[in-house]
Amino acid sequence: MAIAMIPKTMSTQHPDNAKMPAWASEKSMIRNDDEVEEAYQCYTIGIKEVMWDAEGKDVDTHVLRKLISKNHEFFEKNVLGSDIFLTYRVPNPAIEGTERKVLTETLESIPVNYDVFNTVYKRDIPPIFEVILPFTTSSKDLLNIAKYYEKAVAARDEIELYDNVMVKNILGETKPKKINIIPLIEDKDSMFNIDGIVKNFARAVSAKKMRVFIARSDPAMNYGMIPAVLMSKYAASRLCKMNDDIENYPIVGVGSSTFRGRFSPENIEKSLYEYSNYYTFTLQSAFKYDYPQDSVKNSINIINRHERSFDYLEDYEEEIIKNAVNKYVINYQKIIEKLAPAINNITMYLPKRRSRKLHIGLFGYSRSTGNVTLPRAISFVGAMYSMGLPPEIIGISSLLNMKDDELDIIEKTYINLRSDIMESSSYLNYEVFDALKDVYKIDQETINMIKADVKYIENNYGIKSDLGYERERHNYLSSLMNLAFKNHDFENTRKYILDMALIRKFIG
Repeated sequence: MAIAMIPKTMSTQHPDNAKMPAWASEKSMIRNDDEVEEAYQCYTIGIKEVMWDAEGKDVDTHVLRKLISKNHEFFEKNVLGSDIFLTYRVPNPAIEGTERKVLTETLESIPVNYDVFNTVYKRDIPPIFEVILPFTTSSKDLLNIAKYYEKAVAARDEIELYDNVMVKNILGETKPKKINIIPLIEDKDSMFNIDGIVKNFARAVSAKKMRVFIARSDPAMNYGMIPAVLMSKYAASRLCKMNDDIENYPIVGVGSSTFRGRFSPENIEKSLYEYSNYYTFTLQSAFKYDYPQDSVKNSINIINRHERSFDYLEDYEEEIIKNAVNKYVINYQKIIEKLAPAINNITMYLPKRRSRKLHIGLFGYSRSTGNVTLPRAISFVGAMYSMGLPPEIIGISSLLNMKDDELDIIEKTYINLRSDIMESSSYLNYEVFDALKDVYKIDQETINMIKADVKYIENNYGIKSDLGYERERHNYLSSLMNLAFKNHDFENTRKYILDMALIRKFIG
């Protein structure tokens, strides 16, 4: 179906917040029903779209009914599907096992929500008409969902039950007849093939406009921060080039930590400049809850006024980026595979901010390296920072192996590279090298590779020595956390991890 007004701000349920919102029913965790209140609160502070995670367990497909019961008058003035939006993130049946039929439940709820909304507000507007499909790797992934909805949900109206009695005579007409599918592209190969995915799907469904979602967090965990930024720039460039044929509105999935995008109220102008080719930006939990509300609201207004640029890379520059990414990934993944057991152990003691199980990531499917399973990106980042080893550092000495033209393109394309490296490396605790060996039993070869990364930063960017009280305290707490973990003092392990997260203003 046609795309309505395109929102520029998208709230997500990513549990990266260190602080808890005042409206939460519990001190440490957002419960299922709290998420309905969360969605309502997001709309009231100017966020135009809420992504509702229908991928995990305990999904609530009655969210719209609960939402409008919060404040009937608000949703009379702010029309869902026209002024503000609710967008499902659905399971990808090509990857999911036991949860794949949650897709059916979620898609079936779309016409139900239409009926509820139309009954209450007397408007012929579908309040939900788009879904996000994670792990999209081909146009067929998208076509499967689009056609399933059209033929298994909407087209059953015309099924004759008996003697000219149709399904629509019993259940009423199904609306909307079609839905828009937003591909969420998360892996390297698919990002480098974004043209084929988008063009082939648009051709198959005769779409003139599309929203395309580019992941930023999982690519960073799977390939490294610098490759993740470069891949997001590559994807945005390709989308800019095809805009004359298929009008597109890219979404970038950014978080507050530098590793996951450094998209926070205190860095909003730099972030919008870095990702200027994107139209819509995700506002994750740390963005919303770890900063003063005036700052959050002001940042939301800035994003809502942001104009997308259409600058793009030359074809030869895109090829250089692909080569640079492939070079960088080699050392990065070698190190991460060795650190995986330590990371997985520490994540057990991170604060849990959501009660229901949300979506899982590429490493959870072991689709990226094939050798290790890692937690979600938020937990991954939280574990690394808690050890005193910012993940932004890992693999950066690979730049020594780059050709001059590759380095030039990296520095030109990743605008805030120096700023981001200096920010994240200020959380490096040099005592982590002893902890890696003594506490986490990491082999010396891997430790030496990490030391080479640190040396590269020292030589090329510098690491702040005058850190200030909070950064010094963070370093001290990371040493205490490693000591507590070594001695199986898991109560204090949890305490130190939370204290550090509060300093950073994000868990991971």
